[in-house]
Amino acid sequence: MVKSVLGVNHQGLRDWVIQRASAILMAIYSIGLLAYIVMHPGLSYVEWYALFAHQWMKVATLLVLLSLLFHAWIGIWTIFTDYVHPYALRCFLNFMVISMLIACFFWGALILWSV
Repeated sequence: MVKSVLGVNHQGLRDWVIQRASAILMAIYSIGLLAYIVMHPGLSYVEWYALFAHQWMKVATLLVLLSLLFHAWIGIWTIFTDYVHPYALRCFLNFMVISMLIACFFWGALILWSV
């Protein structure tokens, strides 16, 4: 039986659904962003800035960033649970990954809302 790490209760089906939903959201966002880049050849800083100045784009990008972080966390947690057997080391690595993901989220939000 696998113990819960850092008080986060992981359930197989829920984690699977979160990973699939986040992957679909990231794919839709990436395709949309790629389409925008293709439709605007020679994209300048002003056009890029104008795209991310819209509130809906900021919210969409923030949701994709959050989805990416959940997707990464579930994947890393699964890998650590399967392959890192010493409990103390696994807890330390999970703490480091969670700290990094939270820092990346706030850094991304700060960058996004400074536009």
